[in-house]
Amino acid sequence: MAKLSTPFEIYKLLPQTNCRQCHLPSCLAFATAVLKGAKKLAQCPFLAPEVAAQFAGRVEARTSMDRNMEDVFILLQKDVVAMDLSARAEAVGGRMVGAKLALTCLGKDFFVHPDGTVTSQCHINPWVTVPLLSYVLEGAGENPVGQWVSMRELVDGPTWNALFAHRCEMVLRNLADANSRLFADLIGIFSGRNSAPVFAADIAIILAPLPKVPILICYWRAEDDLESRLSIYFDRSADRNLAVEYLHTLGVGMVSMFAKIGHQHG
Repeated sequence: MAKLSTPFEIYKLLPQTNCRQCHLPSCLAFATAVLKGAKKLAQCPFLAPEVAAQFAGRVEARTSMDRNMEDVFILLQKDVVAMDLSARAEAVGGRMVGAKLALTCLGKDFFVHPDGTVTSQCHINPWVTVPLLSYVLEGAGENPVGQWVSMRELVDGPTWNALFAHRCEMVLRNLADANSRLFADLIGIFSGRNSAPVFAADIAIILAPLPKVPILICYWRAEDDLESRLSIYFDRSADRNLAVEYLHTLGVGMVSMFAKIGHQHG
């Protein structure tokens, strides 16, 4: 039998009710998580057990996650076309510029067009635009509460914590070790700001990759025989504005941008 190798193929099996009982904001997010191996078909509470059993062995993880993100972006674009962007502007901390929804992300304006395309003066890639569209379509619009937590403390966070640590925190720590100007660049280029001392970190800065999804980056310098450390924290409300899966995706996209800046100054 043919393999299930795209989010849409899995999505078609699901009830498409976006019930959130799987702890993800939509059936599309669940389909993407299944394809990545973070969820099992049987974890959909409304998918008949016999259907889950029939198709479980046919899920084939994508070897190219860039292609996977492109597939998800196309599906999200279709949902944007069907929505009233102006009705979402206030909830997501954006503003309307003509027919476009403008969102300030990392100090830069990103524009969501009525046809679902995303434009910005920044480099656009699906690792950033997929979380952005998911935030617009599915975010609860809750204001940050000012309480910082780790990835593992968020809903469904333990599932993604190890991958997030490997692909985001470890990569960013290595960049910081190699580039003493990195944090100054994050403040100057991406509108970051220094945080009051927290978690006894040597450096703590706050960034806003999405209007209502701030992050706190804490860095501890190497000392004596101790290696340097870096951790990324989220506001307690983060998983209600963006699914943890897409918080991970956003982290990968951000670190990729930061790496380019680091290499320029390397």
